Amino acid sequence: MTLIPFVRRLVLAFVVALTSLPALAVELDFSAFAALAKANQPKPAAPAALAHGPLAHGPLAHGQLAQGPLAQAPLAHGVVGATGVPDGTLDFTPNGTQPGLQFAIDGAEACSNCHRGNTAVDQNLLPQTPWEGSMMANAARDPLFWAALDVANRDVPGIGDFCLRCHAPNAWLQGRVRKDGFGGTVNGTNGCLMQGDLDDLDDKVNDFQGLNCQFCHRIKPRGPSGQPPPLANANLWFDDADCATGPGPCRAGPYSYPSQTPVGTVFDPPHVWKEEPFFRDATYCAACHNVSSPDTSNGPLQTLILNDGTNTMRAFPLDRTFTEWRKSDFGTRLLRSGMESPAPGRPEGLPTCQSCHMPISTSEDARACVFTPSGARKSNLGLHQFAGANYWMVDVLKATYGGPDQLNREAAFDASKAAIVQNLTQNSATIQLSLAPLASGASNLSASVRITNLTGHKLPTGYAEGRRMWLQVRAVDANQQTVFESGAYNAASGVLTEDAQIKIYETLHGVWQRFGQTGACVVKDPATQRKLFNIALSNCILKDNRIPPLGFTGGNDVELRPVGYTYPETSPGSGQLVNFDLTQYSIPVPANAARPIRVTATLRFQVTTKEYIEFLRDEAQISNIPSENAMCGRTQDVGPGALTRGQFMFNLWTQHGRAPPLDMVSASANTVAALAKKRK
Repeated sequence: MTLIPFVRRLVLAFVVALTSLPALAVELDFSAFAALAKANQPKPAAPAALAHGPLAHGPLAHGQLAQGPLAQAPLAHGVVGATGVPDGTLDFTPNGTQPGLQFAIDGAEACSNCHRGNTAVDQNLLPQTPWEGSMMANAARDPLFWAALDVANRDVPGIGDFCLRCHAPNAWLQGRVRKDGFGGTVNGTNGCLMQGDLDDLDDKVNDFQGLNCQFCHRIKPRGPSGQPPPLANANLWFDDADCATGPGPCRAGPYSYPSQTPVGTVFDPPHVWKEEPFFRDATYCAACHNVSSPDTSNGPLQTLILNDGTNTMRAFPLDRTFTEWRKSDFGTRLLRSGMESPAPGRPEGLPTCQSCHMPISTSEDARACVFTPSGARKSNLGLHQFAGANYWMVDVLKATYGGPDQLNREAAFDASKAAIVQNLTQNSATIQLSLAPLASGASNLSASVRITNLTGHKLPTGYAEGRRMWLQVRAVDANQQTVFESGAYNAASGVLTEDAQIKIYETLHGVWQRFGQTGACVVKDPATQRKLFNIALSNCILKDNRIPPLGFTGGNDVELRPVGYTYPETSPGSGQLVNFDLTQYSIPVPANAARPIRVTATLRFQVTTKEYIEFLRDEAQISNIPSENAMCGRTQDVGPGALTRGQFMFNLWTQHGRAPPLDMVSASANTVAALAKKRK
């Protein structure tokens, strides 16, 4: 393993001169070289063998695990037994471009000759290096995803086809998940047919590179019959035909060549290209950042049931980040086109997904290719940071797969984390703390904390399972003795104390009437009070008190509205909810506490919780989900190997600080004495 990245990069470096000459700008295929380099690595069995061999008759193939003790949640409001794929089973992915590409997806390494930074300046600017440290680049390496996939496949056998379409699109589009692209099927919904290794370079034969360069730059705005852009579930339209500028699919993007100015600073790329305005449109992001229960060949798998028992018959909304944005001031057409001044309180220059998560570089040296002069893209280069919220997982990936003899991208992971932390701490929220005057003697101090959402979506947004944000409020006396704390977190155990006054911002998805709980959206096992996270079975929302974005008009939309909490309108009849939340605290102050009392309020964010990590570990044990090596019929020492994916994720969680919370914003204030009332 140690020599493979070095040798491969040496060969790539040798080829740079060739690819930079127009007459010799050919696309190289390193498949044969990669095959030789990996000759001593364990290989998965061929698709046909798995589809018809012993693993095809195991518990994951036929769903015996779904008969276990936690499989009591009914699919009564979904679909069972419908046909779709050639083997007669339900098709979880019937829409958009299907497997069986004429032109295979190139690995990201094919782009590195021109688009990876080799200097300290370029490493922060050129597209490939920032991308390499992002969760987008590592979507198929994320160990939490793999642990959750096993539980989902246990709950709904075969649903991994749906999950892997988004997290491992190379494998899915090239027939290594469920549909083989030739009219048949393979047994790869557990990921066992994916090629490559978790710590291999991102070449054409490695399916673990997540959403790579060519995948994104071959996405089309419309389908072959003019179908509109997809708005959910990775139902993407994919370019798979020759480009107008040459053979092979276009590498589409927001630029045209050579019409850039100043003349001579940007040259035609050595590959086919197409200018596509869609890449500047936030709708481009919708397909992956709106996620519903699968829209199967027989309708939605799970439909949303309201807490009064009404079945909306809408696909259950697992994630609505794009629609949250679209129904905010950030998503209105006037604001996006610059025809109207920004609304009060709205950050300047942050109207679209790309503006926040691919900000335009301010560097004088900005360029997108090593063969163009420094500054060629000044004020016209979107940084490929894709900074979201998962500040912790990039650290885990760096430590697990990012070393010099592995992916060799430790610096890229560090840069990714820095961008994520910057977004969370500087661009996401503000906090205001106010204290009422405090009377002498023993009394209660009234404190008010206001959190304002600066983002273009709910705060927090995205993946619901285990993600939370909360207020920690602590009061100390003049001697630094704690007199009150709400939202205390124990870093050693990963336990958040849910006291009587705690404010936790989260959404809780559950299963309607599970365990015989009539008329209830069930999120805990009633016998043990253990929190449950069965994402494939979710069909109701018990709670959603996440803070709306500015100008949010989704208050009456059953997929978007707050649940179990109320955000008032900005003014009666406006139809827009406020983008802030006000929390009142009553702080008991002992008579002997030294004055003044200092109160500190901190908004804390955590990307995953102890309860979720332990759930994934325990589900693997309860249902006898096999280790990854046993499941896939291989011997591997990278990744879970001889462990279950749930246990592997638990081990990583304990080794890396138990996903410590990130302090987003904080405010402090001292008490003032209440004025004594004058006697009349």
